[in-house]
Amino acid sequence: MKKSIIRVRMSSHDAHYGGNLVDGAKMLQLFGDVATELLILNDGDEGLFKAYDSVEFMAPVYAGDYIEAIGEITQVGNTSRKMTFEARKVIVPRPEISDSAADVLEEPIVVCRASGTCVVPKNCQRK
Repeated sequence: MKKSIIRVRMSSHDAHYGGNLVDGAKMLQLFGDVATELLILNDGDEGLFKAYDSVEFMAPVYAGDYIEAIGEITQVGNTSRKMTFEARKVIVPRPEISDSAADVLEEPIVVCRASGTCVVPKNCQRK
């Protein structure tokens, strides 16, 4: 099945709560972007996200963290595309060392997992 990956740095604009904590909805936004790419790769069309079947937040995300969001189409129906997603923290800031210090994590930290369904109408499928 097709896979997609994006990596982004969470900024201070993404921090929604005290202590520079990033809103969990940001992970769902990343999953939406991954889903769009997967649908374009699979069908030649952006399609629509219909529903999440499950969402599990597993670890906090802070401004300055680098998040890698991956997704995979796991099942293809007539118009539906079932997908799974995972977001991982791969780089963390080290402000106690300096304002620009950061570490690549030896083992990424899974911060969110989800599964959902997207739809590409038949008349929009080009592949």
